[in-house]
Amino acid sequence: EAFLRDFNIKYKVFGLFFRDTRQKNTQALFDLEMTAAKRLDIVQSISVKDYCEGPIDDSLYWIASLWVFGKKYKDQEIYIKISMGPKDDPAICISFHRAEHPMKYPLKSNHE
Repeated sequence: EAFLRDFNIKYKVFGLFFRDTRQKNTQALFDLEMTAAKRLDIVQSISVKDYCEGPIDDSLYWIASLWVFGKKYKDQEIYIKISMGPKDDPAICISFHRAEHPMKYPLKSNHE
């Protein structure tokens, strides 16, 4: 909950950078017929119940912990990995693509 609160504040101040250089991320927009604006809406709508995993150490850049969330879009489960990013820079959406495996939501009730 604290992470999402801080993440939302940070991207409103510094913006949100999407790793569009990753083929999997850009292909997801095409496959899902999704605009970049809709992708932003989905990331902005992440809530505690969408939590799957984290914090995870960032073993590539060692900048900030990574957090994984999942959302449904057009009956597809979307895997979303986000990070606070470097201080005084945009927050980062590292991954945004169809889930490759079923995702677990430890904070979601069985009725959702």
